[in-house]
Amino acid sequence: MRITLRLVLSIVTVVALIVLAFTLVQVHQERQRQGMDLERRASLVAESLGETIENLVEQGHSRRLQRIVEKFGNREKLAGIAVYDVRGTPLAVTPSLAARLSAPPKTVTEAMATNKGVGSFMTVGQSQMYVFVLPLRPEQDVAVSLVLFHDATYIQERLWQIWKNTFIRLLIQALLISLTTLLIVRWTLIAPIARMTERIKRLRRGDLPDSSSLSREDLLSPLASEVTQMAESLSAARAAAEEEARLRQAGDSLWTPELLKEHLRAKLQGRSIIVVSNREPYIHLRRGKRIECVVPASGLVTALGPVLTACEGTWIAHGSGDADNQVVDHLSKLRVPPEEPRYTLKRVWLTKEEEAGYYYGFANEGLWPLCHIAHTRPIFRTEDWGYYQLVNEKFAQATLEELEGVDEPSVLIQDYHFALLPRLIKDKRPDARVAIFWHIPWPNPESFGICPWQRELLHGMLGADLIGFHTQFHCNNFLDTVDRALESRINWERFEVRRANHRTSVKPFPISIAYPDYPPAPPTTQSAEDTKALLLRDLGVTSKYLAVGVDRLDYTKGILERLRGVERFLEKYPEFQGQFTFVELGAPSRTHIKQYQDLISAVEAESDRINWRFQTREWKPIILLKKHHSHEEIRPFYQAADLCLVTSLHDGMNLVAKEFVSARDDEQGVLILSRFTGAARELRDALIVNPYDIEHLAEAIRLAVEMPAEEQSLRMRMMRDTVRDRNIYRWAADLITELVQVRIEAVPVPKA
Repeated sequence: MRITLRLVLSIVTVVALIVLAFTLVQVHQERQRQGMDLERRASLVAESLGETIENLVEQGHSRRLQRIVEKFGNREKLAGIAVYDVRGTPLAVTPSLAARLSAPPKTVTEAMATNKGVGSFMTVGQSQMYVFVLPLRPEQDVAVSLVLFHDATYIQERLWQIWKNTFIRLLIQALLISLTTLLIVRWTLIAPIARMTERIKRLRRGDLPDSSSLSREDLLSPLASEVTQMAESLSAARAAAEEEARLRQAGDSLWTPELLKEHLRAKLQGRSIIVVSNREPYIHLRRGKRIECVVPASGLVTALGPVLTACEGTWIAHGSGDADNQVVDHLSKLRVPPEEPRYTLKRVWLTKEEEAGYYYGFANEGLWPLCHIAHTRPIFRTEDWGYYQLVNEKFAQATLEELEGVDEPSVLIQDYHFALLPRLIKDKRPDARVAIFWHIPWPNPESFGICPWQRELLHGMLGADLIGFHTQFHCNNFLDTVDRALESRINWERFEVRRANHRTSVKPFPISIAYPDYPPAPPTTQSAEDTKALLLRDLGVTSKYLAVGVDRLDYTKGILERLRGVERFLEKYPEFQGQFTFVELGAPSRTHIKQYQDLISAVEAESDRINWRFQTREWKPIILLKKHHSHEEIRPFYQAADLCLVTSLHDGMNLVAKEFVSARDDEQGVLILSRFTGAARELRDALIVNPYDIEHLAEAIRLAVEMPAEEQSLRMRMMRDTVRDRNIYRWAADLITELVQVRIEAVPVPKA
């Protein structure tokens, strides 16, 4: 209330000062205008009487002169007229004025001396008057002055009226301003503060309200958002501390972003890390007239963000956003994250031709199907290989620029887009510690031998000091491929390759997710069954069992095989017809490539065929939701599904399986997992299947829907422990620790 009073008083004071200043100017201007008007009228009257008075004075008609003075003394607001000779002796004076004039006005002498009409305001008696003096016959011996006295009290009354009106207006304005200010303060400050206070109380109790409920028009919405984020961080820290204390008591440890940062600070000892990837951690997109910063859904961003934050590092990536070039400096850099900059993002610009040849061509039409062995023929074009080399050289140049002046730097390269990059960096900076993590499978030597440039790719990768894969099986395949394709020595006990006096370690680092998934979801009383009923109602179907699949629409994910498995399950066990619905959350991917276009068409056609065969008015077995889904949209399906189908034909890891396990706080639900995924080597309590075996897949679905709750809970608890213990922060810690412990051998490495 005191703040409101001070605000009102301050506004009223400022307004009063402004009004006072303008009123003073107005009064001054009005006084000048009235004075000029009086001077003009007095001059006209004096000139009209001047000739008559001159004649009467010359002829000595004193009595007639007095009558003239008395006759005109009360006209045109005149208070009186007087005629003086050169000695200041009055020759004629209006009777009403004579008693108040003890001596001639001073302006009489001034006018006679200058021979000009002179006017001024003065007090005569107790009245304010305007006195105008006009010299008559100054060049002759008989000289007189005509003096006109105008009553000027009306001017003061006029000025007083201005002040009075101003005061009334000021009073009204002050009242209106005060009321308006009070209303504005109430609507825009007091009410939001009250809501903010209530929000903080709820946050203090541990209730995290949905930030989407904030109104963008609310004055305190930015503060509320920041407070919510701070509360989420504190809640996450509290939960992490409690969990860590629990695990410490149990003799275990839990990797968190904070623990990862502290671990890396100790390991790096002030040294920085450079991460190179095709995908950037922050994308700037134009939304109408504004630029929006988007964080892509990526486990890589989740894992490496804390790494770069811990060492103030640099992330080098392809600038793919349509507004990316508008927010960087002249070196194509910017600090991120936007809300609290902690490390540098450097963007590399590619032409449309380079992106088409390097990314869509060689990387995704060549290496992707080659490594996944999903019976899609890889396509290798000489021009694509040229662009792949060119882009790797571009990224090498950008990385080497960042390495200038840095002693013993560490570089972490991500994925199959940059197989040539380790060698390009190592040739120029042999003192750099270089690692590459290959996120997709590595095939057997015979399959990889299909690539016309396998020797160049292997030679480029072996420029790294450390090569990481998801599984030991992929490490073995890589070493077998090197053994057959290149002249080198392989130490199978230490899983190292020595080529031309350079040693490369090849090790498995199974990637994971950010478990526990901070910040925790808001508490809810809604059960999995309630969530399932709500989801099915929104989808327009009635069903007892809900199965879910979450994938990019990619031919490696086994989506067609999954649909046929559902069809076979309904054939073999018709009692589940009308009771079992499978929902595929499919995100279109790489739609520039024909194989992906054909796959989308095939998935749509197969879904329609199966639905046409089995569906009823209120139920259908397959629901295909073809769009990009956020984590918030996917999570309810994970939490409500009776089973999750992950049937990849070949996958490096497949994090969908781990996301499903992480989402099941109720320890219910069954995971059906392809044996050809990296996740199958960790999540052994899933129902492991061969996705090519449709009969086996149908039987696994039956086992899942009939599995007792106790067995579901036991299996899920074991898998959740695995995902918790080997989360993505532990992956990053293991990989970076291995990298920074590499012993540098400063020996030149020959080119291929």
